[in-house]
Amino acid sequence: MKKIYLLLLMFTGLSVLANAQNDPNAKKVLDEVSAKIKTFKGITANFSYTTKDRNKTVKGSAKGVINIKGQKYYLKQGSTEIFCDGSKVWNFNGEDEVTVADVDNEDTKMLTPQKLLSNFYDQDFTYKLVSSEGSSHQIVMYPTDKRKNFKQVTVYVDKTKKMILKATVVDKSDNIIEFSLTNVNTGAALPDSKFMFDSAKHPGVEVVNQ
Repeated sequence: MKKIYLLLLMFTGLSVLANAQNDPNAKKVLDEVSAKIKTFKGITANFSYTTKDRNKTVKGSAKGVINIKGQKYYLKQGSTEIFCDGSKVWNFNGEDEVTVADVDNEDTKMLTPQKLLSNFYDQDFTYKLVSSEGSSHQIVMYPTDKRKNFKQVTVYVDKTKKMILKATVVDKSDNIIEFSLTNVNTGAALPDSKFMFDSAKHPGVEVVNQ
């Protein structure tokens, strides 16, 4: 689950970017996404992903739900849940344990939702618009830090909705993760309590601080 949530917020939480080395055409598209996102009260959506190996053989797939409010987010896949109130992240295994960590302590090699909701792209990515055919713009992004555990992210921006509803991630082993969002509601009223793990509602669950 953690592997999945690291990139999900790219779809709905992109905030960009001002880097002279990047493609100005791609920047224009991404700026429109950023401006659009700022008008949303709250976002709920269903997500699905498929993992493939370097030979494009499907190795697995799953579905879940995602809620977003500013820099807060909630993800659920099966019984597993991840909560983030903007400063802390709770990873609940759905059974008997929840791990708690500060957002700032997230692995710097990974694309965390918190980073995707900030302006870290200014230094961490180069990007290029490679196609505008059909109903979406296709933008390829490369991390400038080669220590990252992925080497390429391709996002597809819906021209009408001005949102990223699909993305493909290639990791260092050439495995591929394909994401998509459906049933997107950008006017959801989400209480702050949605983004915090409530121990009182989960008696007996061990809390592990990282």
